[in-house]
Amino acid sequence: MSISQFLSDAATLLSSISQTARLDAELLLARALDVSRSYLYAHPERILASFEENAFQKLLQQRLTGKPISYILGEQEFFSLKLKITEDVLIPRPETEQLVLAVLERLPQEKTLRIVDLGTGSGAIALTLASQRPAWQITATDISAKALGVARKNAERLQIPNVIFAEGSFLEALPSDDYDAIVSNPPYVCNNDPDLAEEVLRFEPHLALFAGNDGLDAIRVILKAAQEKLKFGGMLFLEHGARQGEEVKDLFSKNNYFEIKQERDISGFLRVTSGRALNMREA
Repeated sequence: MSISQFLSDAATLLSSISQTARLDAELLLARALDVSRSYLYAHPERILASFEENAFQKLLQQRLTGKPISYILGEQEFFSLKLKITEDVLIPRPETEQLVLAVLERLPQEKTLRIVDLGTGSGAIALTLASQRPAWQITATDISAKALGVARKNAERLQIPNVIFAEGSFLEALPSDDYDAIVSNPPYVCNNDPDLAEEVLRFEPHLALFAGNDGLDAIRVILKAAQEKLKFGGMLFLEHGARQGEEVKDLFSKNNYFEIKQERDISGFLRVTSGRALNMREA
């Protein structure tokens, strides 16, 4: 069969499990042929060799099990960085780009700031900040040694030098204190959340997803502990669930943060909350 026929048939099969069936089919076929997607459009009549058909069918069968396309391809683009990923890390999502934008907009660009990315996973947040702000010194932490391994390899491959990595649970991993800002996309999914997509539940690491019955356990820990690690007036930026904005804002206030600000994601939901620490050791 030709490229166009393979794409049409694959998109039909994938339509039962994916809202981006045609795109998925194109990405998988481009990988099987080791070509760009534009090549597929330029050569729709090309007939596939048998080994190319076999390679494509193997990738297609993985996607038909529900396995996310990013895990099959082993990569995901985030903020113009092409990150390698494995099933040991969450797939970076567009909503998290709003968190990065908030940090870039609210912190001074030229100063040598000490920034922390808690629960770095693939390194998406830490590496983006480090690449956009070379003067900043970024510390990226994760409780998962495998996740840190993925992040380290991404830093090496992308040649981003101003990031160091520390293994441990949230702020317990930090080698010192007096940081200018702490940034995190922590676990914030409620246990037994009925709205969680099946493929997320089956394939993405639960340690990076779930945070108690209301999804706020990790956020509570970070809000309290960050006061001891931030400078007076240092900033904490947190991503959270689309329906958690008001609760998270209240938690910031109860934990003595000031200048609290919230950002909406591309869908209009409150997704990022930030505030300045009232560090009582220095106040």
